[in-house]
Amino acid sequence: MQKQENTTYLKAITIRDPSDLHSIKEDIKKNMILILRVTPLAQKDVEQLRKVVEELYTIAKNANADIARLGEERIIIAPSNVKIWKPEYDLK
Repeated sequence: MQKQENTTYLKAITIRDPSDLHSIKEDIKKNMILILRVTPLAQKDVEQLRKVVEELYTIAKNANADIARLGEERIIIAPSNVKIWKPEYDLK
């Protein structure tokens, strides 16, 4: 019998409020790949968005997750077994 591998889920979330961080933190613990849309929060309060993004970076780094921007409106967070390619990486 073949051993079943763990499944990694991808989840898209729109951040509207800093209170959304709690569920995002739980999803990171579950090793999910998260695509976070930040536009609604940016339109409401840019300073609050800056604080949320800083907190996301802290949460991701504490979980050994990788985090990066996807354009102007989105952030991606991937578990430690998935690396996000960034232009500054040397892939040679």
